Amino acid sequence: MGDLITYFQQGGITMWPLLVFSILTVTFIVERALALRKAKVNVNEFLSKVRKALLVNRDVRAAMKVCEEYQGPVASVVKAALARYGHPKEDIEKNIESAAVFESARLERGLMVLATSANISPMLGFLGTVTGMIKSFATLAQAGLSNPGAVAAGISEALITTATGLFIAIPAQLGYNYFMSRINKFMRDIEVASNMLMDTFIEMDSERYGAGGGAEA
Repeated sequence: MGDLITYFQQGGITMWPLLVFSILTVTFIVERALALRKAKVNVNEFLSKVRKALLVNRDVRAAMKVCEEYQGPVASVVKAALARYGHPKEDIEKNIESAAVFESARLERGLMVLATSANISPMLGFLGTVTGMIKSFATLAQAGLSNPGAVAAGISEALITTATGLFIAIPAQLGYNYFMSRINKFMRDIEVASNMLMDTFIEMDSERYGAGGGAEA
């Protein structure tokens, strides 16, 4: 800990914004990891239960209860579609689209902070490099080679800020890429679930109308 404090002090003023970005990066990586883990569901199992409630039990409310049990973005979008069952297909699809946009925004919450940290931290590190080298050359111009320690202090500041910026940017970029891949998978699951649900609605309607037509004949 003592070495870290020493490095922080040697890094100069740019270490303070880098400290802020490091805290934000760690905070949002942990928060998004927990949130996406909580949102994960067994999609095949979930869809199987929904189809059973709709096709076997003929109970839309039971299907909505299944969605409440699983929660997560996939279940939320399916529940939004179930709530519009019986309405025109265009209305159901519009509800699915709105729910999908809302869930996507929830999943991506905080990722802009990681993207910003990945882009800005190296720049702040390079800024510290420039200011450190300016100090070194200023000292060299004033004292020449008679005070190498003062020159080395500026070079040390330059290297510390560069390294710190990269140490922050690398995990921020890795975290952003990983979370985006997870979110893309959620969106694919939502698309699969939505298509399955629309097909199930068609099956339900065809069975209902088929049964009605047979009764009239």
